[in-house]
Amino acid sequence: MKKTEKISENKNYTAVNVGSLNDIKSYSLIHPKTGAEVKGKVFVKAPVKATGTEISFTTIPPKSELGYFHIHYKDEEVYIILKGSGYYQVDDDCFPIEEGSVIRVAPAGVRSLCNTSYEEMIYICIQAKENSLEEHTTDDGKRIDVTPKWKI
Repeated sequence: MKKTEKISENKNYTAVNVGSLNDIKSYSLIHPKTGAEVKGKVFVKAPVKATGTEISFTTIPPKSELGYFHIHYKDEEVYIILKGSGYYQVDDDCFPIEEGSVIRVAPAGVRSLCNTSYEEMIYICIQAKENSLEEHTTDDGKRIDVTPKWKI
């Protein structure tokens, strides 16, 4: 089972590398509820020590599906399709997805997806507590004058 590689870390950040998109299929984990091995999936919340989001990379083989529908109780999810194409279903709505598609699903939305392409589908899923973002990124912060070390 492939492990994430720590790149760098200090008190204000943790950086890891999951590898190329093709490396994602080398990961696997034991599902905490079913006990089954899930191949082609890696969660990065713990490796990067995130406190407000869970982020995962997932692969779905060609001409196959996720295999289950699910909901959440508190967290919304945002799916970003990086490779492949297929269909995403939320409740009774089913719509086409492809590389570049971004789908936000509220916690109560019954969701799943399938890969209808002849290539592996790869997507990122970002999960966070619904309505927890208090400010937009342009309002939450200020610019700091720093000379980049890559220019020194």
